Amino acid sequence: MRIALASSNGDIVDLHLGKAVSLVIYDVVDNDFDFVETRKLAIDVIQECNDCDVIISTKYGFKSKIKAEDAGIKLVSDEGPVEEVLQRYIDHYNFMNS
Repeated sequence: MRIALASSNGDIVDLHLGKAVSLVIYDVVDNDFDFVETRKLAIDVIQECNDCDVIISTKYGFKSKIKAEDAGIKLVSDEGPVEEVLQRYIDHYNFMNS
């Protein structure tokens, strides 16, 4: 699973998706996550994240939600240190799929 996170500095999830100029990308396998890249964004965030399964930001707008659903990408609201946000999502994902 590939997860993108809206972060101003790469360390904390602290941005509204529409205000993000870049996203940090992580690959998640089992319960481990590995940093892939910091991806600069242009105009269409959802299109630029078409290889991601999940995008996590503090908030997101209605248009982003519709575009993400159409693209098969899950949008999640959370905030805090990147590693803690990733671990919370992984724990939730594992719980919901058990």
